[in-house]
Amino acid sequence: MQTVFQPRALPVLIGSLPLTDHRQAVELIFEYTPEIPLWPQLPANAGEKMIPQFLSGMPGLQTPLDMARLDTTGDDFESGLVEFFRIYLEACEDITRLEQSPLALDPAVAKGFYVFLEKLARLGQPVEALKGQITGPFTLCTGVCDQEKRAIVYDDTLRDAGVKLVALKAAWQAAKLAEFARPVIIFIDEPALAGFGSSEFISISRQQVAAMLHEVIDAIHRQGALAGVHVCANTDWSLILESGADIVNFDAFGYFDRFILYGDAIKAFIDGGGILAWGKVPTGHAEDIAAATPDDLYRSLVGDLEQVASLGIAVKRLVGRSLVTPSCGTGSLSVDQALKVLALTRDLSQRLRLEYS
Repeated sequence: MQTVFQPRALPVLIGSLPLTDHRQAVELIFEYTPEIPLWPQLPANAGEKMIPQFLSGMPGLQTPLDMARLDTTGDDFESGLVEFFRIYLEACEDITRLEQSPLALDPAVAKGFYVFLEKLARLGQPVEALKGQITGPFTLCTGVCDQEKRAIVYDDTLRDAGVKLVALKAAWQAAKLAEFARPVIIFIDEPALAGFGSSEFISISRQQVAAMLHEVIDAIHRQGALAGVHVCANTDWSLILESGADIVNFDAFGYFDRFILYGDAIKAFIDGGGILAWGKVPTGHAEDIAAATPDDLYRSLVGDLEQVASLGIAVKRLVGRSLVTPSCGTGSLSVDQALKVLALTRDLSQRLRLEYS
């Protein structure tokens, strides 16, 4: 487990914002969460939905920006697959070889990453850490279909390619951000894991999902970065807590009562140096955002912290091993709602650090 970063209840965002201008989004991120800035994903722009944004370089990919569809029947599919794995093997030896390949983040659909790099290059003040994010392998492989509308998670070769695609893009992000000589965090966003274990995915085993996550986490670790897993609903939290991730980000606003059921796994995770990222600021429902106040969120979060502390972890130590986040991204919200979420995240973090410093 990577231990180069001390979180100290700092605020960090999930990634998406309801804007179309990447420079405006980057400036907003630095305004509200300057300690751990990240690159913005703007789903209002074509191609920036969370799955298509990371599909460039996948063999058989169809061309429309917002499609998550592969065609394995084309004459060039097999040769494309061979070329994909050739690039993958080269990148395992030297991740910088991805620089000019289609497996790096595509500027056409990930402009926020490149605007973020430009900002960092001229940044005067120091930051605590830098954050990137990637759609997780389970979410990508269950969200991408072939020409028969069959999810690629059910095809061994395509699933393997999908997982390796995610791993390479995550590792490349980590390597690029590491050039700024600050701790790097890469979140693996796995909303589809909310459905793991349901009848929809009954033929996918826990071992398969664990192996998919491990491959991506291992790729991030090889670049010296911290790996976080973000799930914005309920899931089998033991799977995440035991995945080898350094950070587990959960929706503490809506699902803490489910999360705390995994007490033994939570304690083992914290005792092993893990970091809990508390998604305490609501993003799912307009009425929750409208009703949320800093005082109410603070009281609720302290109550949650005390429940985790009852597992045998001192509250002050637990706060020191925590981050404060929104429950999910803000890309589907109005701008006013998103700004409130960002302000609440910042203020909740400040209050927690002041009280437990």
